[in-house]
Order: sequence, then structure tokens, then C-alpha cells
Amino acid sequence: MPDTVLYTAEAVSSGDGRNGHVVTSDGKLDLNLAFPPEMGGTGAGTNPEQLFAAGYAACFHSALRLVAGRQHAAVGDSTVTAHVGIGPEGDAFGLVVTLVIQVPGLEREKVRELAEEAHQVCPYSRATRGNISVELRVL
Repeated sequence: MPDTVLYTAEAVSSGDGRNGHVVTSDGKLDLNLAFPPEMGGTGAGTNPEQLFAAGYAACFHSALRLVAGRQHAAVGDSTVTAHVGIGPEGDAFGLVVTLVIQVPGLEREKVRELAEEAHQVCPYSRATRGNISVELRVL
């Protein structure tokens, strides 16, 4: 748990959960949700896995840039792509994540080192550690 909470995001889900609506308290996120076709839905809206993928990709990318900056490593054109999968896990559903890290112009081993360190400081990585499978894939 953080020593001090600097910011709290607030979002409300209404309607029918995964086939409902989400909106943040500031209105900057205001989206209809729908099950993806692969799960029997229409795909007419976004879904929680897409939202989680976007958040995790951005958070991990910030952590990567933070640790790279500490080591004076140039990661200017870097990208992080998050793949978030969902599927049955016993009587419930579980998630699996693959983070694809690309840093053009930097040696692959150095990128792997930075990614491993970022995985230790990223709040999403820390929150999911031991709960879901997270693979770091360096290209």
C-alpha cells in the first residue's frame, strides 16, 4: 500500500456490467461496453480487457522510461503493447498478460534488463504479481 495516495481515479459501471456503461467522475472516459464476439457478444463497445490492456501498457511504459532514465539509457521511440487474454479458470475466469516491449536502437539484452526492472516498479505489475501470468516479450 502506498505511503501517501497522490491520486484516486473513480469510475462507475451501470447497466448490465460487461454489456453496460462506464464513466469516470471527471467524464473523460465515457464508454459503452459489450462482450467481444469471441465471448458471444456483439463487440459493439469496448470491454474490461481492452481497458486493462491500455492501462497496463501505459503504466509499464512509464516504468520502463523511469528505469531507463535512471540508467541514462535512450528509449525515445520505445513502445509497450499489452495483450490481455481472458478464459475459463476452474469455476471462474482468469486473465493472462503478455507485454511486448520494443526499443529500437538498443541492444535486446539491455532492453530485457530494463523491462525486468520496470516489472519490479510498475504498479500494475506489482498488483498482478502472483495473481495472473505476465510474460515479458522483448522484440
